[in-house]
Amino acid sequence: MSGYVEGILVLLAINTVLAYGAFLPIAAGQLNLGVAGFAAIGGYVSAYLSNNAAMSALVAIPLGAFAAGVVALAVAIPVLRTRGIYLALATFALGEIVRASILNLEVVGGAAGYPVAALIRFPTVAVFALGVTVFVWLLFATRFGIAITAVHDDERVADLMGLNVRAFQVAAFVLGSALAGIGGGLYAHHFSYIEAQYFGISLSISIVLYVLFGGTQSVIGPLVGAAVFTLLPELLRGSAQWRYVLFATVVILVMVVRPQGVVTGAQVRRLLWFTADPHRDRDGKEQAA
Repeated sequence: MSGYVEGILVLLAINTVLAYGAFLPIAAGQLNLGVAGFAAIGGYVSAYLSNNAAMSALVAIPLGAFAAGVVALAVAIPVLRTRGIYLALATFALGEIVRASILNLEVVGGAAGYPVAALIRFPTVAVFALGVTVFVWLLFATRFGIAITAVHDDERVADLMGLNVRAFQVAAFVLGSALAGIGGGLYAHHFSYIEAQYFGISLSISIVLYVLFGGTQSVIGPLVGAAVFTLLPELLRGSAQWRYVLFATVVILVMVVRPQGVVTGAQVRRLLWFTADPHRDRDGKEQAA
């Protein structure tokens, strides 16, 4: 595998992890524009532990994710009292607070960035990405995932059914932030360097776009969105300076045709249904042999 292809696959794997970090809150009806801030927490904490505590990256990255989850839990209760655009603004401000705080922490290099001694290669990054994907997939096959879907569809009905809406929203926010922390840790330890400027609002918006483009109704959606946003610009590289114009045009056209995202829940259910019994037609009748 060439270095160029490996670099693209690494970015795809990291973007997939970050996309699932944004997907969990969105699946619970929340728009988190501070996801990059939690990725920064996970990245910097894991980098500091591997540099100063002589920890393996395989241990430091989960600990960085845990730190991101703890911070998310601490801020979730006041932040998640807001709704709609106010929640987006609150999470945006939170991400900027994290980034500005890191810029003033000389212990991790401040504005100059922070070199990371421990290095992980593509196979390790890919295993982490696969593990996160499988984790989210299995999570939404449990009662927790079903409850999250119910909260997203209608909070009032979910409350009438006896679900603790606020508790599930907080749990989704915290888990998503922890996954974002894993993405930040993977970035830091693969590129052997991390800087706060990378984790700005533009990154948060890009991550949210992965989810919205791929589709919020299915676990496959974030993976598809991350793949399109990572691979399509590279496929259009031959068009030189026009590639981003072409890329933006493709995205706009897709969103006009499919505003619900590329992958919907109905599509996945239909695919699973036909896979389970390929001899039935769409109306559920047995096909002639």
